[in-house]
Amino acid sequence: MRRDQRERAESGDAAVVGAGTTGLVAPAELAAAGWSVALLERNADIGGFIATEERTLPGYLHDTYSSWHPLFVSGPAHAVLGERLRQHGLTYRNTEEWVTASVADDGRATLAHRDPERTADGFADPADRTAYLAVLRRYERNMESLGGLLGGEPRSPEALRHLARLSRDAGRAGRERWPRSLASGGRGYARSEFRGGEVDHLYAPWLLHTGLSPDQAPGGFMLPLLAVTLHGFGLPVAAGGSGRFLDAFRSLLDSLGVRVETGAEVERIVVKRGRAVGVVAGGRFVGARRAVLASVTPTALYGELLPEDAAVGGLREEAARFRPGRGAMQIHVALSAPPEWRDGRLAAIPLIHLSDGSGSTGIACAEAEAGLLPRRPTVAVGQQYVLDPSRVPPGAAALWLQLQEVPFTPLGDAAGELDTTAGWTPELARGYADRVLDRVAAHAPGLREKILAVDVISPVHLAAHNPNAICGDPYGGSAELDQSFLWRPLPGSGRHATPLPGLWHIGASTHPGPGLGGASGHMVATALTTA
Repeated sequence: MRRDQRERAESGDAAVVGAGTTGLVAPAELAAAGWSVALLERNADIGGFIATEERTLPGYLHDTYSSWHPLFVSGPAHAVLGERLRQHGLTYRNTEEWVTASVADDGRATLAHRDPERTADGFADPADRTAYLAVLRRYERNMESLGGLLGGEPRSPEALRHLARLSRDAGRAGRERWPRSLASGGRGYARSEFRGGEVDHLYAPWLLHTGLSPDQAPGGFMLPLLAVTLHGFGLPVAAGGSGRFLDAFRSLLDSLGVRVETGAEVERIVVKRGRAVGVVAGGRFVGARRAVLASVTPTALYGELLPEDAAVGGLREEAARFRPGRGAMQIHVALSAPPEWRDGRLAAIPLIHLSDGSGSTGIACAEAEAGLLPRRPTVAVGQQYVLDPSRVPPGAAALWLQLQEVPFTPLGDAAGELDTTAGWTPELARGYADRVLDRVAAHAPGLREKILAVDVISPVHLAAHNPNAICGDPYGGSAELDQSFLWRPLPGSGRHATPLPGLWHIGASTHPGPGLGGASGHMVATALTTA
């Protein structure tokens, strides 16, 4: 076969680079609209930061990285693909009862129920109960506009219409609330809106899951949005583990004729006559007659994949200044039996944060950003087996521990106990894991005796697994206000359409940012198929 014949044979309508959530959503929607699509993934399997493995012992299914899917089931991609995925085997387990809790060092616990009123009943100050329910109603009343802003292009006439509706709803007296919440951190927002500390205690640790600290904007906007999402959608997990999410997508993509190639690292994007026309992977050209979609960081897109003479203005220089966020870490624990929490209510709660609220979480974030291992890290304690007992042997349990305040290059230990001079060695990772387990055991006596095996994934492992996790940041770059919304991915390119015709940018580094919603893949697929 001649070279031109081979190129025609390997060409389609679109080539998608990277098979994380957005890289799965986009080809599925494009193919459903009749496009021929090639999906190229450097790793041996699809999924990005989605995987389920027996990381500790046989019979214990651990979600290796991410686990909870409220952003996906509440988002537009699920609205389009959810029924198809269900037909291909994806089912969810969820709770209609208590959904999350925060536990302070002194044992004080603040709980959130799916019912907002039952949550508010736990607040000491009656005024806070009223204020909490009022802010939830305000967000719910404006969810169409908020969803439009988060699920659409920020630099567009439609975004201006959504902003106008928000302004009209707020009225003259409350018009400044939305921009003020965007400009504030979660700590400041909670202090200004509530007298007691329950809302701060409950939701400040949740800001870590958006890539923010309690004092970074737009935490004041995100904090109530997180509350609305948890009340409305709970904490769904894929039955049988997050790997079943991938199984359903594999089956769906295959049924739609998407050509999925794993172990295919894209080396460069091919540009001809000022247009992206395909990619080179493994020395082989894969053509894209209509679009190339790249789920990568701006650093990779403009600094590595595009040829130097590509006409992208000053974006190459801007991309070099794109900032990663803090590193993260995962610890998986196989237990012979469920933890015996001092507060018995915690036994039925899927996700618990060990934190005093903005106080301890803010300190831990500051220590991590200074290059120190936090003395008192915020620990996200996942108990997925509460929702899905099939993940562990009968009578057993497993903990999914996530740390989101970890330096990629540790310069020291805030507690002065661990030697960081050699970086993230196996010894350092185990030592820090022991600190974390001690924090859990302080609230669950006898935990140590139940531990059968521990698996630790350091920030270095995260970066090696996924090149989008620069410096071990799983959120595709800092989500602070100056690198979000209008300025994500870059100040000079706050859209998914790049200055290069035929090239589209998707993934966590683009609007609306990190999470498992697949929103940017949906947005671009919609733009391409409705143009």
